Amino acid sequence: MATLKPFKGLRPPKNIANELACLPYDVMNSKEAAAMAEGKPVSLLHITRAEIDCEEGVDIHSDTVYNKAVDNFNLFQENGWLVQDDEPKYYIYAQTMNGVTQYGIVGAAACDDYHNGIIKKHELTRPEKEDDRMVLTRYLNANIEPVFFSYKAVPEIDEVVNTIVKTQEADYDFVAEDGFGHHFWAINDQGVNQRIEELFEAKVPFTYVADGHHRTAAAARIGDEKKSQNPKHTGNEEYNFFMAVHFPDNQLQIIDYNRVVKDLNGLTNEQLLDKLSASFEVEKAGKDILKPSTLHEFSMYLEGNWYKLVAKEGTYDDNDPIGVLDVTILSKHVLEPILDIQDLRTSKRIDFVGGIRGLGELKKRVDSGEMKVAFALYPVSMQQLINIADSGNIMPPKTTWFEPKLRSGLVVHKLN
Repeated sequence: MATLKPFKGLRPPKNIANELACLPYDVMNSKEAAAMAEGKPVSLLHITRAEIDCEEGVDIHSDTVYNKAVDNFNLFQENGWLVQDDEPKYYIYAQTMNGVTQYGIVGAAACDDYHNGIIKKHELTRPEKEDDRMVLTRYLNANIEPVFFSYKAVPEIDEVVNTIVKTQEADYDFVAEDGFGHHFWAINDQGVNQRIEELFEAKVPFTYVADGHHRTAAAARIGDEKKSQNPKHTGNEEYNFFMAVHFPDNQLQIIDYNRVVKDLNGLTNEQLLDKLSASFEVEKAGKDILKPSTLHEFSMYLEGNWYKLVAKEGTYDDNDPIGVLDVTILSKHVLEPILDIQDLRTSKRIDFVGGIRGLGELKKRVDSGEMKVAFALYPVSMQQLINIADSGNIMPPKTTWFEPKLRSGLVVHKLN
C-alpha cells in the first residue's frame, strides 16, 4: 500500500504567497522566466530558474547557477519569505479552472514506493532533465517543487478533505495571472493528519505520476544517494521521502496534446489525402475549427481546410492499453508510414501543442507557413493512463497534458 507522510513544510507568509508562487520550471525557458520574475524579488523563479540572476549566456547546468539557487534559497529563509512549520502536517492544495475545482493532498511520498512499483509511471524520462533536477535537489537539500500524483478516489479521504475546506479558512487563496484559482490549507489538527496517514496506508494500493516524472526520478535517486552516504541510515530520515500533491483520479481531466508537422514528406495535398484514406474515413469539413468529438476520431488542418478523420477498424486494438490510444493510431498509420517521422522524441519535423492553447493555435501555425499540416486528437482519459501504468507499459511521447499546472512555492519540503 502507498506510504504518505506529513512533513514540516517551508511556506511563504500569506501576504506574499501569490507573488512568490510560480509555474513549474519546465514550462518556460530562461528568457520567459526572467520576464515572469521581473519586478518580483520574492518569486520562487529566483531559485528554480536561478540563471535569471546570473550573467547572460551562463550554462544553466553549471555550478554557478546551482550555487546561485542555494544563495537565493538561503536569502528567502533569512528574509522570512519562506518559514518552516513547527509540526509535521499534511496540506490541501486545490485548483480552480473554468469553475471546476480539484482538491489534492500534499504529503511526502516514499522513495521506496517508487523503486517497488507502488508509485506507477507512464512516461520515460530524459537523462539530462532528470540529472538537472537531481543536482538542484542535492544543492538545495530540498524538494523545491511538488510533483503531481493521482490515486483511485477513496470516499473516506474525500470526506476528510471536504470537512477541512468547509470548516477552515484557506491559508492562501488567489487567482494567478493565467486566470486559474489556487487555494491552500495547512491541516493543523494532528488527529486529522493521523487519519489521512492511516487512510492512505489502508485504502490506496498505488499512486500514479500524472506530471513530474523527472522530478520524481530525481527525488528517488537523491534518496538513494543520501542513504548510501549515511552509515546510520534507518529509513525514517526525511531524505527517504519527497513532496507530491495527490489528487483523486475522478477529479482530474487530461487535455488533448496535438501535433503539427513541417512538411508532407514530398507528397502533394492530394497524395496525402489519398494515402490517409487507406486507414481513415476522410471527410472535408470546411473552414471552421473542428474538434474531435470521440475516441478514434481526429481533426486535420491542411491548406485552409479542416478534415474529419475516423480510424477504420483494424487500425486500433481497444483491448490493448497502448493499441487503443489515438496517439498510437496516428503514429502507426500516419506519422511513420506516410510522413516518415519515426521518432517523436528526436524528429525536428514535428512539434507538439498542448490543448490549453486551443485548436486556433494549430490553424495559426499552419496558416503562417511554419507548419504544413496539423492533427488534433481526442484527449486520453485518466482510466487509459491508469491502465497503461498498471500494465507496466509506457505511453508514447507527448500524450498527456494536465492543466492547471501546480504552482511551485506554496510549500517546500526540506530533506534534513
